[in-house]
Amino acid sequence: MNVREYYKYLSASREQLWNFVRALPPADLSRDMIESGERFHNIKDLLLHISDVEDHWIHGIARGDGINKSGQYAHDWIKPRAEQYDLNWIIAYGQEVTRRTQAFLDGQPELEQPIKLVQDDPASDTVTLDQLLWHVMTHEVRHTAQIALLIRQLGHTPPWLDYLRFVRPHTPPDQGMGTDSGDGIEEE
Repeated sequence: MNVREYYKYLSASREQLWNFVRALPPADLSRDMIESGERFHNIKDLLLHISDVEDHWIHGIARGDGINKSGQYAHDWIKPRAEQYDLNWIIAYGQEVTRRTQAFLDGQPELEQPIKLVQDDPASDTVTLDQLLWHVMTHEVRHTAQIALLIRQLGHTPPWLDYLRFVRPHTPPDQGMGTDSGDGIEEE
């Protein structure tokens, strides 16, 4: 698996999650479910944070062109307090980040290029673009799981966002010739 394939999966699952949360009661999205959390307290905080991290690392650090800095989606990304924002605004920001990341990946960037983690520090650690992309994608998966748990704690059934929902396995050419009768025995 490569970053381009996995990002396509994440983009598709992200759209499903956004569509699902649009149907939830607005009060549920802002309900403080993580009372001990220093930065994130609710579903909207986590949704905004996922886009912030992708924007920061891919566009701000790797490309030097972060969206949050442009002013259109300006907010405090350290403590987002996302309950103050309309869900559609959070999703529009996420869609813009997704669009820009997909365009960047479609441009076939050199995945082995070194990226300094702190741009203005000569002693900063350096990773490859590939490593940075995997960091961002893994980060999203972890927070999406937290969102699914919060959805469940609110009494809703979260959407199925697993990889196999979006990328179906292919049947090998030598299998599937007959029909399965339901008992595991193929009929010819």
